[in-house]
Amino acid sequence: MEILNNQIQPWHLESIGQKDLPHYDSFKGKPLLILFFYLGCPGCVGRAIPFANKMAYEHGDKMNVLGIHSNFEGPEYTNDEIIENLKSLHVRFPVFRDAGMATTFHDYQAGGTPHWVLVDKNGKVVRSIFGSDPNRALLWLDYAIIEELEK
Repeated sequence: MEILNNQIQPWHLESIGQKDLPHYDSFKGKPLLILFFYLGCPGCVGRAIPFANKMAYEHGDKMNVLGIHSNFEGPEYTNDEIIENLKSLHVRFPVFRDAGMATTFHDYQAGGTPHWVLVDKNGKVVRSIFGSDPNRALLWLDYAIIEELEK
């Protein structure tokens, strides 16, 4: 399944704490930035989550940001551990756990963590980017977000 230029696919998420699970269709109307991450990933914690926080802070009125914690590559974190880590990172966007450790991760053909999926306001996937290198992945993602916000 090629995800680019296709409508956003259903996801399989689990709640962390008391949050209601979002439906993917509820994000139409504004661009959506999805971050697949894993708390044991240094690039996720050191660069990706801060970048997603920045996008939520700077563009939160014009776009949605959603985090999906995926355990495909290491030990499973408890909900309490995830919540504590997210608090210490001052996360400003909703985060959910990927069901089955990595179901949505695999459905969206993520290449590892962090992996970004940018969806336009009509629900079409416009970018799928792996990584958190500031001069490559995050720069490309920043440009793509600006393009979507200017449409």
